[in-house]
Amino acid sequence: MSKIPLGPLELGFIAIYLFSLIGIGYWGMRARNENSLKDFYLAGSGVGFTVLVLTLYATQYSGNTLFAFTGKTFRIGYPWLMSVHFMTSIIVVYLVFAPRLHSLAKRENFITPSDFLEYRFSHRPYTVLASITMVLAIGNYLLAQLTSMGLLLQGITEFDERTAFIAGVILLAVIMLVYETLGGFRAVAWTDMIQGGILMVGFVVLLFVVLDHFGGLGNSYELLKSSKPENVSVPNSIMTRQWFSYIFVVGLGGALYPQAIQRIYAARSQKVLRNGVATMAFLPLTASLVAVLVGITALASPELSELSSEDSDRVFSEVCRIIMGKSVLHRWLVVLLLAAVLAALMSTADSVLLSVSSMLTKDIYHRQINKNASQAQLTLIGKSISLIVVVVMASVAIYLQSLENKPTLVKLMNMKFDILMQLAPGFILSMYWQGMKTNAPFWGLVGGLICVFALYPVGTLTNWGVHTGIFGLVVNLIIVFIISNFNKGNKSLIVFNL
Repeated sequence: MSKIPLGPLELGFIAIYLFSLIGIGYWGMRARNENSLKDFYLAGSGVGFTVLVLTLYATQYSGNTLFAFTGKTFRIGYPWLMSVHFMTSIIVVYLVFAPRLHSLAKRENFITPSDFLEYRFSHRPYTVLASITMVLAIGNYLLAQLTSMGLLLQGITEFDERTAFIAGVILLAVIMLVYETLGGFRAVAWTDMIQGGILMVGFVVLLFVVLDHFGGLGNSYELLKSSKPENVSVPNSIMTRQWFSYIFVVGLGGALYPQAIQRIYAARSQKVLRNGVATMAFLPLTASLVAVLVGITALASPELSELSSEDSDRVFSEVCRIIMGKSVLHRWLVVLLLAAVLAALMSTADSVLLSVSSMLTKDIYHRQINKNASQAQLTLIGKSISLIVVVVMASVAIYLQSLENKPTLVKLMNMKFDILMQLAPGFILSMYWQGMKTNAPFWGLVGGLICVFALYPVGTLTNWGVHTGIFGLVVNLIIVFIISNFNKGNKSLIVFNL
């Protein structure tokens, strides 16, 4: 792979940016009011509109958006434009359940997503299984961010590829761990606010720079029409099903990110939450749309014609390498883009890490192992768990990169959505169906997960145009319906008063 020729000055700028995040972590620590789980994981009374929007933006748009979305577009062309609707579908799902969940969270002092499930169902096996499911799903997401960081460092340093990848993974892991451990949710939210702003500016700069160098969309379309007509043709029936499948799966799965649910909890008020969610509806225009347009222009460019589909996750790095050679201005614009990439990676990774740590600490350790632990003890346990999670995920990322058949970033992304959407009956349907039996979502989740993992090797998205998660959810809902309507016992004791 060709390298992006950054000199000591540019690398020094990026290093200063990275290590400044540790300073924000320190300020977050100084701002803490008490040594409690609520203060560490939700910043006490919550966050305002600006912080909420930017932390949601920075969390939802990640290294996947820049690396995976450009890579996916490079592989299939215009059909990946449907990814622009991903956030819209997530917003629709938010509007269905987020306001109710926020009211309950403020009233009952929820900290983790499973706190709601415990309150709603009081079914310990379900609470434990749901927590483990969420940890495994977004652990995969954290893995994708670490992988992206390794790929990035491969492209901007002169180290050999293996060494650069390992160094990138370790660098992201260490810096993220330090500022999160120092400041908790405040540090994560404050850094997300800064990184979200950088990311938004970076996307806009990327669009103008790419179109300036590679030509407009009209030119790209004509080139693809003559050289790669399959990438501009009308989608066939399988591709069309894939479109709708993606939008449905991402809408449900993305809305049920544990880190997103905790940001619903953290909103200072209903007004802040509603305005924040409404604003998020317009942000795909500054993120996923830009990534797709970059992928299309890269696909049409003769300069990238030798890049294989297997190496498509490197498209963004290759585009940066090409455009920075135009002038000193373009060189520093690329440095800004790389800062945006780092912002995307770290803002998502730190949110995921904090969420995983909170669930393992409160849902597993406190609720199942040591109910008498003090708040100070639990906070210390949470920090220790973060360390363990980072070490494990970094090791897995390094191992997977050594394999001959490496999983693409989009594959890692798909898997988490298929898993997370199996929690929809417990989190969303139960908000409106008070007759749902306490054990119904547990057995529904078991059946849904079994179906997902059984079908995954079949490749249903490729062969039938439908994600395995949809089949799993159908099985899940059937089980929930049967148990809730034909099982006389285990009635829900909770009556919502919102």
